[in-house]
Amino acid sequence: MTNRIVSTMTMLGAVALLSLVPAPVAGQPQAGQPRRDVPRAGGCPGEPAPFYRCAIEKAKAFAPPRTPFGHPDLRGYWAHGRQNFDLEDHPETYDMRQETTAIVDPADGKIPYLPWADAKRKDIRAHLAEPPSLEYLNPNSRCYLRGAVPQIYPPFPLQIVQTPTHVVILQEQNHAYQIIPVDGRPHIGANMKLWMGDSRGRWDGNTLVVETTNLFARLANRNWLDQTGNFYSDQAHLVQRFIPVDPDTLIYEATVTDPTVFARPWTLAMPLRRQKGEGFELLEFACHEGNRAPGLSIRDGR
Repeated sequence: MTNRIVSTMTMLGAVALLSLVPAPVAGQPQAGQPRRDVPRAGGCPGEPAPFYRCAIEKAKAFAPPRTPFGHPDLRGYWAHGRQNFDLEDHPETYDMRQETTAIVDPADGKIPYLPWADAKRKDIRAHLAEPPSLEYLNPNSRCYLRGAVPQIYPPFPLQIVQTPTHVVILQEQNHAYQIIPVDGRPHIGANMKLWMGDSRGRWDGNTLVVETTNLFARLANRNWLDQTGNFYSDQAHLVQRFIPVDPDTLIYEATVTDPTVFARPWTLAMPLRRQKGEGFELLEFACHEGNRAPGLSIRDGR
């Protein structure tokens, strides 16, 4: 448990130092090249794109255990172990690790922005190294809930709970949760916007499919997809898939459709690994509570 706390504090320190972007060290892996120290998952490479290609085939042959009410059993604690401060390729910079892209479609690993949205993202990134203002301030630094998809892939664990009519995803970061009916009920009214959106689930064979709408996301300054300004609008439609590969591995796949911001739908994927340590549990996560730098928050208008 102590190692978990140290790891969490290290990650939060990296977020606070997001604007300090050192130059890559000579000889370190460049973006687009897989890291050799990423652990394998489900017998497949740990990096998102090669993992996805491998694991999607393995999943076809796996028959997962069932809950007492007959659904594929996804219950338990899961985590993927990546930082994902930037969904696309990036060298070892603000998150202290070089990571390859989590985007598996399009094949180039790039988010397919419309021209105006790409310009806005570049504008956000150009101001990351400056004293923050509300227009360019990372929403996560204000302790906002991140939204259904972005909440999954910070380096914090989550717990999946199942009942005959619901799947609930409990997340350590910010105590977020996703309550997902799987009983066929319709979405709420389109004029109701929620930080985590409104989710409805269904089973497609062994795969849990979750569709999320009604997202509260003012353009570019409410919900970022990561820590570097990738964003979506309140018109986004998210489809998440949780696909069992073996007893201890899930494929997490999410397709983002938002014609306001993106030229086409795009998909990210990564492994979720079962956390089996004795006594494992979600830790208390305090975002504002205990903050030793309230002056910075006041200065930035938070």
